Amino acid sequence: MKKIVVSILVIVAVIIGCKTANSNNEKKLALNFEPKSNSTVSGTATFIEKNGKVIFEAKLSGLKPGVHAIHIHEKSDCSSADGSSAGGHWNPTFKKHGKWGEGEYHKGDIGNFTADENGNGTITLTTQEWCIGCGDPAKDVLGKGLIVHQGADDFVTQPTGNSGARLACSAIIK
Repeated sequence: MKKIVVSILVIVAVIIGCKTANSNNEKKLALNFEPKSNSTVSGTATFIEKNGKVIFEAKLSGLKPGVHAIHIHEKSDCSSADGSSAGGHWNPTFKKHGKWGEGEYHKGDIGNFTADENGNGTITLTTQEWCIGCGDPAKDVLGKGLIVHQGADDFVTQPTGNSGARLACSAIIK
């Protein structure tokens, strides 16, 4: 009887341990934007990976009211004054530039968001097409850069969407 009780307790402990390990498999990155191209744009971005999905959210301020594009770029290099050191759009699958989820698009083609009359804007995206530090070159956002643009992405012009100057940059690093 004692062996059965001990065995049951061990099984319960293993199950509880597995549940705890699975509930803690969340990965999170919290990033800050720095202004580029003589702008005053600032803000934060977060990437949270849980259960095979990544939730991305960016909150920005200091923008002109209106529509702005945000993209993931090839490099986590924000050293240049105009943000060009981040390279082009992240496109590991060699697709045409476009609108996320419609036809062809780059893995970095996040899309547009609107800044209100005070210059504040937020964008959120949830996807299974990204990961944080998984090592898959077609999915891993680590080592890339986030760029906020002056204007809207037209989703047509190749390869960038004609979205204008780079107003803010953040390296996607741990």
